[in-house]
Amino acid sequence: MSGRLLQGPAVAVCYVVAFWSGFFVMGVELLGGRILAPNFGSSIYVWGAIISVFMLALSLGYLAGGRWSLVRPSLTRLSLILIAAAFTALPVLPLSEAPLENLAIHVADPRWGSLAAAMLLFFVPTFLSGMVSPYCVRLIVDGAETSGRRAGQLFFVSTFGSAGGTILTSFYLVKYFEVNRILLGLVAISVALGFAGLAGGRSR
Repeated sequence: MSGRLLQGPAVAVCYVVAFWSGFFVMGVELLGGRILAPNFGSSIYVWGAIISVFMLALSLGYLAGGRWSLVRPSLTRLSLILIAAAFTALPVLPLSEAPLENLAIHVADPRWGSLAAAMLLFFVPTFLSGMVSPYCVRLIVDGAETSGRRAGQLFFVSTFGSAGGTILTSFYLVKYFEVNRILLGLVAISVALGFAGLAGGRSR
C-alpha cells in the first residue's frame, strides 16, 4: 500500500472505532465475571479463566486482523468486523442460562468449568474485536516514516477506550443496570457505529 487509504473524517472514524472496540472488550470481560458467578463462583480461578480466554482471543485476533488488512483494506470491511463482533456477543445471553448450568454440572472443577464457559461465551466476539486495531492501523498509516507514530496513536486510543470501559462498567453500569441490559447496550452501540462506518465507506 502506498499513500493513505483514508483521509479526513474517515480517519477520525477509525480512531472512534478503535476506542469503542477497546471499551466493548473490557465491558464484556467485566460482565463475564457476573455471568459466570452464579454457576462457577467468583474466585481467582474464574477470573484467571476469563482473563486467559480474552488474552488468547485478542492475540489471535490481532494476528488475523493484520493478515486480513492486506486484502483490499477499507472502512467498509472494518465496519463489518465491528458488526460481526457485536452480533457474536448476542448468544452470550441464552447460553449463560441452562447451557451454563449444564456445563457446571458436567465439569465440577471450577477451574476447567469456568475456562470452558469463558471459551464458549466470549472467545469469538473477543477474537473479532481483536482484529479491529491492526486493521485500523493499516487504514490510517501514511507511509513507513509515520507508521510508528500512527500505530502508537491508534493503540493509545484503543487502550484508553479499554480503561474507560473498565471504569464505567465496574463503577457505574453494573450498579444501575442489569447485566443483560448492559450487554445489549454495548452491542447496540457497536452495531450503530458499524453501520455508520458502512455508510461512510459507501459514500467515499
